[in-house]
Amino acid sequence: MLSTLRQDRGQTLPMYVVVVGGLLFLAFAYFAFAQAAVARNGGQSAADAAALAAAQDVRDELTEGFIDSLDSPDELADWLNGLGFQGNGEAAAAQLAGENDSELLDLTETEVDGNPAFTAEIETNYTVGDSIIPDTENIHAKADATAVIEPRCAITPGSVLSKLVEIDCEGNRHWEIDPKDFVEADLPYPNDLFSVHLAE
Repeated sequence: MLSTLRQDRGQTLPMYVVVVGGLLFLAFAYFAFAQAAVARNGGQSAADAAALAAAQDVRDELTEGFIDSLDSPDELADWLNGLGFQGNGEAAAAQLAGENDSELLDLTETEVDGNPAFTAEIETNYTVGDSIIPDTENIHAKADATAVIEPRCAITPGSVLSKLVEIDCEGNRHWEIDPKDFVEADLPYPNDLFSVHLAE
């Protein structure tokens, strides 16, 4: 009987080692996937920030163009529709990527539903880190995001722009601007004229 018990214990020990080893492997594998997810999420946040920074920079240019064209009525509609800008916000995008410990790889001007948009592609400066998966210490996360500039205002129908610039904006907001006598502080802000958001 004693011999049988010792034999059972001898058979149980290898099984115990295998089970514990398997559980440890699963735990380390789970940790490796968690590391990858953290790096991927960090990279996506950096891409989102870079794309939004580029779009906001261009939105500021569109706003300045709108103000500068108040005495050139023919150009007003283009600026309000998001046309005529020259920059692409690359410096702003690179700065925001850097602040999120990433590098801007590319910034592309595109369109979403006919509106100007910018796609930022980034790579993290940090890696996934050491894990049981080979070479993860050399893998950098990459991500991309697209931000859209969406016009929020239009020239009021019937407005005589040479005398009085009238624009209607979202939220039932209305501005009347004398193109020959105005104070910039009383003009719409950039976020009144354009919304900036990530593409869905």
